[in-house]
Amino acid sequence: MAAGAAHAVNDLPGGPAVNQLNFAPAVTKIAEEQHWLHWFMMAICAVIFVVVFGVMFYSILKHRKSVGHKSQELPEPIWVELGWTIVPLLIVIGMALPATKVLVAQKDTTNSDLTIKATGMQWKWGYDYIKGEGEGIGFLSTLDTAHREMSSSGNPPPTDDYLLKVDNPLVVPVGKKVRIITTANDVIHAFMVPAFGIKQDAIPGFVRDTWFRAEKTGDFYGQCAELCGKEHAYMPIHVKVVTAEEYTAWVGQKQKAMAAAADDPSKVWTLADLVKRGESVYAANCAACHQANGKGAGPIKPLDGSAIVTGADHSPMINVMLNGVVGPAAAMPSWKQLSDTELAAVMTYAKNSWSNKTEQIVQPADVVAARK
Repeated sequence: MAAGAAHAVNDLPGGPAVNQLNFAPAVTKIAEEQHWLHWFMMAICAVIFVVVFGVMFYSILKHRKSVGHKSQELPEPIWVELGWTIVPLLIVIGMALPATKVLVAQKDTTNSDLTIKATGMQWKWGYDYIKGEGEGIGFLSTLDTAHREMSSSGNPPPTDDYLLKVDNPLVVPVGKKVRIITTANDVIHAFMVPAFGIKQDAIPGFVRDTWFRAEKTGDFYGQCAELCGKEHAYMPIHVKVVTAEEYTAWVGQKQKAMAAAADDPSKVWTLADLVKRGESVYAANCAACHQANGKGAGPIKPLDGSAIVTGADHSPMINVMLNGVVGPAAAMPSWKQLSDTELAAVMTYAKNSWSNKTEQIVQPADVVAARK
């Protein structure tokens, strides 16, 4: 028992707790209002339940035929008619007023300090900082590879943040109003962080928004809350709330890293350099489904030995990478959010890895031409 307790899963600060019954601890005013509203509504419903069922059971017990009670025909006075109409109306109004106040506050995304677009895609999140400090920063946030491997093993060890750890968390400053614009590339997703009291659908072709203002620093977790396909469980959300100074430092580091990684799509790469670059792109984006050995699994088609991958005509593979594949026999998301160089690198890597020793090169210019 002691050994079992030592390896048990613990509460995750900012995330789910063991045997959790209530809401996640609130770190925004909106979440606090939601919690208060929940208990307010619960109390009203509980009182109504007790009163209605109390009167009903009292009447059943005290006026039953077995104790000699005889039924009577009673007149229906106007005060009874008015009572059971006016009292429920007042109750509904009393519940609607505070609920409307909270709902209106939830949708007031004006005067935000920071605006971030969250794009749902099968199966990860893309974040683009489009207004405020950090404008121009963009990156993908994917489930940590180690957690995916734990899940695939069928016997994952006890882990506090199981299936919630990502490679690139969303970073925001504490005390600032952050507007989140949601959309999606493929199917309907939903951006939800319980501690912030936010949940907003991300719908292809539509733009929705929500907001939060975190009142303390820390790591806070959520997940895609819309059933979006077989990898639905592997779309975590990790928001790191930091101080203003830490956020400014993070913005500087991120901008420098993006500038260093910026590629000229007209550059002509060597085979060795593209394969090396493509290996990291494959590990971050493709290995979760196609496996590190390129063999695929179940409905996921193998890349090792694939005719599309090894073919001398690169256009079919480029088309699949840019537009994805949707059908009963196969499903693959579009990867057009990756840069031209990243796409060229990962395709070159697949063409020259495992048993695919084709020595073929896909240059970024080939991808640029296919995008037009």
